[in-house]
Amino acid sequence: MANRDSLIIQEHDVYLLSDKGDEELRGSETSLSPAEIELLVRVDGNLTVGEIAASCRLLKPGSAADAFRSLLGRNLVRLRPKGKVTSREFGTGLAILFDDTPSIQPTRKALTQARAEATAGASTLQKQGYYVRIARRDADKPKLPHGKTLSVVVVEDEPLLAKFLKQYLSFEGYSARIAANREEIIGEFRRPPLPDLVLLDVMLPDADGFEILLKMRQHPVLRTVPVIMLTAKATRDAVLKGLAGGADGYITKPFEPDALIKAIKAVMGLPKNPPKKNGA
Repeated sequence: MANRDSLIIQEHDVYLLSDKGDEELRGSETSLSPAEIELLVRVDGNLTVGEIAASCRLLKPGSAADAFRSLLGRNLVRLRPKGKVTSREFGTGLAILFDDTPSIQPTRKALTQARAEATAGASTLQKQGYYVRIARRDADKPKLPHGKTLSVVVVEDEPLLAKFLKQYLSFEGYSARIAANREEIIGEFRRPPLPDLVLLDVMLPDADGFEILLKMRQHPVLRTVPVIMLTAKATRDAVLKGLAGGADGYITKPFEPDALIKAIKAVMGLPKNPPKKNGA
């Protein structure tokens, strides 16, 4: 296999998720960087490398090649075969990628064109039915004090789901509080203790979850509180908006409770399978 650093990326290439990449987005835990996650979400078998790079919000300018190389090296994406492609055709072998040499650096005109093309392809981002179960495990996150009960604020306006989440989280050992509208959200954020985690719905009766996330990330006290978006807003565009806004995870509804708990453990840096108590 070629050295990952020698792989070449061409602007016109189109990539698909591999089976492993699909699992990465739906396995409830990942160690990928936010920029790498954004690339993985945007890869859809239609947009070219240039279009994706021009529209990414989290990538630093000129870093697309390195980010794509990282995904390729982990076998998370594969080059789309030429000609007609079905949803199961991922091609064979790694793509050849490298656009770091000055002779093939994209010009300003090319980047402008790529942005226009990416905008034109926005319909693929807004297509309904997209789903993910992804949460970032932060290797640098300090360990929680032994025996600490985590406080979780669940922002959910659907009464039955909110009640279920509170009961389920309590059963798993968390202290859960519910907020269903703007007033209740403000009240729970002001009421001690400060939440260790927020599960945040997007569509609320008098508030927008993305706006709440943005305000949290601008608040001097709340900006470091982990947030997992838990919502029926199931489009690529919505997922990318949440990730770009600083969400630590994004789970689309409907979801499996076990997947939610796995995502919470990932975001909070908790062990996947905590040791059983004596006599258990």
